[in-house]
Amino acid sequence: MPEDWERALCVVAHPDDLEWGTAGAIAGWTAAGKSVTYLLVTRGEAGIDGIPPEQSGPLREAEQRAAAAEVGVHTVEFLDHRDGVIEYGLALRRDLAVAIRRHRPELVITINHHDYWDGVRWNSPDHKAVGRATIDAAGDAGNRWIFPPTGDEPEAWPGVRWVAVSASPLASHAVDISAQRERAIASLAAHESYLRELYDKPPLEQAAALVDDTSDTDPALFGGRAYRSFELITY
Repeated sequence: MPEDWERALCVVAHPDDLEWGTAGAIAGWTAAGKSVTYLLVTRGEAGIDGIPPEQSGPLREAEQRAAAAEVGVHTVEFLDHRDGVIEYGLALRRDLAVAIRRHRPELVITINHHDYWDGVRWNSPDHKAVGRATIDAAGDAGNRWIFPPTGDEPEAWPGVRWVAVSASPLASHAVDISAQRERAIASLAAHESYLRELYDKPPLEQAAALVDDTSDTDPALFGGRAYRSFELITY
């Protein structure tokens, strides 16, 4: 992965999306002094079957902020689109373009927007909508004639150099995350309410298993140490 950048913006649909593997890479980047910001399109209010949305949204927001802090991210923003029914379209592209202009990242990070995980499991409509809109918005943000700023909105930002798509089936790049295992586990474990809904094991124990399961290894890469893969799109 390129390292000659200073600012990154991570754009995902739900609290916990970044913690299923990507947080290890983020921990390494913040440890190296890079600035990383999180942008969540929803508050994940429809994600816990046993907790009504009006209670789940604030709970998951608080857990996301705690999860981000574990890997050195201290700016976390939410767009308040409805969880589970995000629509790809001009409204979402505009919201994301304005955010990109405001934060001025060189690297934008999202998660798999393709139809399948691992070529087998069907991907969430929210993931697909947000990932595809993020890739488009990275270009929109640099064109002053697309979504012209109004009021106090920031001017066009043509400085996005890449979008990195985590866990894509078309992965082309990788980041060694082996030194960040404990921070990645703590970050995922911060989503305590969500993990308790899904699994019987204690959140910290389950988070450790999930971080290891979502980390890739290959004897030919990084000496066999754990890594996270990305599809890198250049602008």
